[in-house]
Amino acid sequence: MTSRQQRRQRGVVLYVALVVMVAMMLAGIAMLRSVGTGVAVAGNLAFKQNATLAGDRGAEAAISWITTPSLDLKTDVPAKGYSATWVSGFDPVAFNWDDSAPALVSQQATADDGAGNKVRYVIHRMCKQPGSTQAGGTQECAVFGSVVTDPTTGLPIGTPPRPLFRVTSRVDGPRNTVSYVQVMVY
Repeated sequence: MTSRQQRRQRGVVLYVALVVMVAMMLAGIAMLRSVGTGVAVAGNLAFKQNATLAGDRGAEAAISWITTPSLDLKTDVPAKGYSATWVSGFDPVAFNWDDSAPALVSQQATADDGAGNKVRYVIHRMCKQPGSTQAGGTQECAVFGSVVTDPTTGLPIGTPPRPLFRVTSRVDGPRNTVSYVQVMVY
């Protein structure tokens, strides 16, 4: 080979090396973005899980309010986030959780639980209409408990029926995380 042909061959190797380096750089960037996306997804899942766990604060605050002895739970108390009926078609996502909601105002369980979560709740008694749940009325309620008569003694046994309550909590967490939690209590 002549020296002129050797110089040409060295120039071709340089072009091949540059193409390989560009391809490796693109592959490295793609891998870096893939790893970054995985970390972001894992972080978002952690925030979502934390917000969902914080929903328990709303349920606990609602249970505390429901079990207040002096309350009359037969009628609506919209200023306290309580409805004496089940409100068919209630959609927590479409509900106005802001304090200015005219029909039913959600209650704040906590403004910041230490992890950046703000928890609000509303309560629905699982009855078709407001009023008493005593036997013999026309009220339709989802209830817990039942009383039966003991055939040998003729005495009532069991737990007197009590209406169920649906507590819906909304948690606004860090990074615009929003979770909804619903529980049934009696």
